[in-house]
Amino acid sequence: MAIIVNLDVMMAKRKISLNELSERVDLTLSNLSILKTGKAKAIRFSTLDAICKALDCQPGDILEHTNV
Repeated sequence: MAIIVNLDVMMAKRKISLNELSERVDLTLSNLSILKTGKAKAIRFSTLDAICKALDCQPGDILEHTNV
């Protein structure tokens, strides 16, 4: 896929665990893990908004487009 998910990078920068982020954005660990590993096929804007608020970042900090 041409979209790269950099959620793990932002989590490391903010020093937040998957468990803590899961609680903050009200997502299950399994769904958040699927997103973190780049296996997700889609993301809701509301979910992206919640993640950005929890990590104090922009959507572009989490999602990246490549021409591969």
